[in-house]
Amino acid sequence: MTVIYWVRHGPTHEKTFVGHRDVLADLSDTAQIARLDAALPPDALVVSSDLARSVDTATALQGNRLRLPHRKGLREFDFGDWDGMHFKDVADGWPELSRAYWETPGDVAPPNGESWNAATARVTADVQALIAEHPKMPIIAVAHFGAILCQVQQAAGITPYQALSHRIDNYSVTEIQVAPAWGVARINHLP
Repeated sequence: MTVIYWVRHGPTHEKTFVGHRDVLADLSDTAQIARLDAALPPDALVVSSDLARSVDTATALQGNRLRLPHRKGLREFDFGDWDGMHFKDVADGWPELSRAYWETPGDVAPPNGESWNAATARVTADVQALIAEHPKMPIIAVAHFGAILCQVQQAAGITPYQALSHRIDNYSVTEIQVAPAWGVARINHLP
């Protein structure tokens, strides 16, 4: 059996869309990081997306665990032209498109960005490659809100819209069994 312990990176304090834009995480809450570290399996492999907020959070959790190379496939959704914009500005500038993006996620994409389905295919392919490279190993994957939610959707067999109803807080753990069969053990657990 392969279990992935998805960890959402530390907070960025951004008040805008943050997708592929590389911003740093605030890792000053060392007590929270210590609690998170203690709640994760000591023998798990550690991997992260290649964006600094995930890389730095994974480094803070690595300890004596084996660290795998960063993976571009585990990045947050690509918000395209919306990246760096405030949510209200997006809603005002693209009222119908932004509403459809959140209410009917699937093939709807921001201008020059990525749809839910495209992001899910990207993340899932990377997860499957990771499992093939490290069969039956527990994995701590430090990633992003969207990357984690699309895996919740896959594991729970729910719609993208239903997946979006879940919170994924910074430093939370979402535990998903991915092999031999998909299943969700817990979502958004804060140690």
